[in-house]
Amino acid sequence: MTSEEIYYTIALTRMTGFNQQMALQLYQTLGSGKAVYDHRHDLGDVMPAAAPRLRAAMKNWDDALHRAAAEMEFVTKNNIRILTLGDDDYPRRLSECPDAPLLLYYKGSADLNQRYVLNIVGTRHCTTYGQDLIRRFIADLRKQCPQVLVVSGLAYGVDVCAHRHALENGYETVGVLAHGLDQVYPNAHRDIARQMLTKGGLLTEYMSQTEALPNNFRQRNRIVAGMSDATILVESAYKGGGLITCRIAQEYGRDVFAYPGAVGMPYSEGCNKLIRNSTAALITSAADFLEDMGWVTQQQQPAAIERQLFPDLTADEQAIVGLLQQSNDLQLNLLSVKTNIPIGQLTALLFSLEMKGVVKPLAGGAYHLLA
Repeated sequence: MTSEEIYYTIALTRMTGFNQQMALQLYQTLGSGKAVYDHRHDLGDVMPAAAPRLRAAMKNWDDALHRAAAEMEFVTKNNIRILTLGDDDYPRRLSECPDAPLLLYYKGSADLNQRYVLNIVGTRHCTTYGQDLIRRFIADLRKQCPQVLVVSGLAYGVDVCAHRHALENGYETVGVLAHGLDQVYPNAHRDIARQMLTKGGLLTEYMSQTEALPNNFRQRNRIVAGMSDATILVESAYKGGGLITCRIAQEYGRDVFAYPGAVGMPYSEGCNKLIRNSTAALITSAADFLEDMGWVTQQQQPAAIERQLFPDLTADEQAIVGLLQQSNDLQLNLLSVKTNIPIGQLTALLFSLEMKGVVKPLAGGAYHLLA
């Protein structure tokens, strides 16, 4: 995407007040941020469904464009990358979500499209029990499955514990923020945030000078859930932000896991509730998680498929295999978009390839090429 288009897209997010569904609707209907700007005075003609209030609000872009120019100067000065929806580096799992941000601000070194991505969330009042669960889970996971990106929200408690143990075990870890990259909240986590910039990163949809308002944290949770294959809830009260992330992950069709806790303990109530309601799968170890997710571990060496046994792959099957060779473990919806094959037909083709031993389905609706 050109600098000019990024400039107008930043302004568009400002014009819509970070209402992602509205921004996406305008962007997708007109094709670009610049096109929305060009039609600011005749929006009703090109988008008849636009409400009168929206048409009026979209006419004056002066302040938004001034703010966008300042933001582009800020990101350039601070080596921040702007990832727009559709970019190769934009988190592809997140791009499948209906309320994905039009753009993200990213500073760091991690591949946001790592082979496996999980998030670990929970209470800000993490107990010794919860800390020990996180420590053992990440240490054991690292021994068995090294290709994992660990995501959380850099908050007190479970979040920062997950980031810390990820770093200690050699994992890259990304913190998703509820404010701009000109600050770190809470301030006490500045040191670990600096470490994450060289072994992970910081990600946000908010431009600089955005305060960490309560609603921003709820919005942030959808990015944590959307960019991950699975959500793990470690400890949670009966109500809490971790439960919101789990609900969003479930709505996105992602896998949700929860560690059980002692009956009656306040920060086990949320986890036990999810398990009781079959909203989350019970987890007790990294081995449980890997088995349920079907992730390939260091101990597993999938047998190579002898392609000559299947010389009769159809053109559509070859297209699917070719795409998975470029980027393995893709979700069904993304496979459909990239191959231009309707979901119904694609499902039948994938079943055929599965019967031939060429692919296998993974938890969460993704497909893995076996060779």
